[in-house]
Amino acid sequence: MLPFDFDYFQPKSLKEAVELFRYLEQQGKQPMFFSGGTELITLGRIDLAFSDAVIDIKNIPECKVMQYSGDYLFIGGALSLTQIEEANPFPLLTKVASEVADHTARGKITLGGNICAQIFYREAVLPLLLADSQLLIVGPEGVQTIHINDIFQQQLKLKKGELLVQTATERRFIEAPFFTVKRRQQWDTGYPLITIAALKIDQEFRVAISGLCPFPFRSQEAEAYLNRQGSMEERIDGALSVLPKPILDDVEGSAQYRLFVLRNLLYDALVALE
Repeated sequence: MLPFDFDYFQPKSLKEAVELFRYLEQQGKQPMFFSGGTELITLGRIDLAFSDAVIDIKNIPECKVMQYSGDYLFIGGALSLTQIEEANPFPLLTKVASEVADHTARGKITLGGNICAQIFYREAVLPLLLADSQLLIVGPEGVQTIHINDIFQQQLKLKKGELLVQTATERRFIEAPFFTVKRRQQWDTGYPLITIAALKIDQEFRVAISGLCPFPFRSQEAEAYLNRQGSMEERIDGALSVLPKPILDDVEGSAQYRLFVLRNLLYDALVALE
């Protein structure tokens, strides 16, 4: 049970959704775009999220696509992780998404909801960062297609009234060799500790990580070390030396332990992809 009431709206088009957000804001409301609703329910119960006007985008056709157009795969932001897992259009995304939360929750959690979430894991963004995906964003300024690395810095930098409609990923990244592992504190159960996703494209490694810092990231500085000549130990040492800060240090695992786990996962990734 949420400790607040909200009005519920279900627009049928992107134009209607954007105009509705603006109208509700003018009425003094605090509108929120909504697709799965898991975060609003979870965080709303502990006063970390609030909305008195929820705009459900699940019935907007553009938010539910999953198809190729030319060399690009388009995936709607309102598709659940379970829908993506069952269709398996992007194997790396499927594998990462299949490890998010539990089976029941994945039926509600959407791709867009996971990417835009407040919780710092947001694992579904990792394959998109590796694949140089583009994001279709709609808002008061109209429809824009933006490279993910230009709009995702620690979190998706959406402006007020904007929503994520679709992701677009080039086929060659989807077909590239990949490696991904999620380590938990209790191995197959418990909260996530580190998730690593890697792929090899144009004979170079790319790596994205969740759970190490209070945000998911891809580090091109770390990749530069991993792609150098030298022993694996030297390359991994270099990559670990340029990771972003801070490193999480909490009840799930100390900073030192997280780095230990990551070191081993980087080794496994290099072995698998080389």
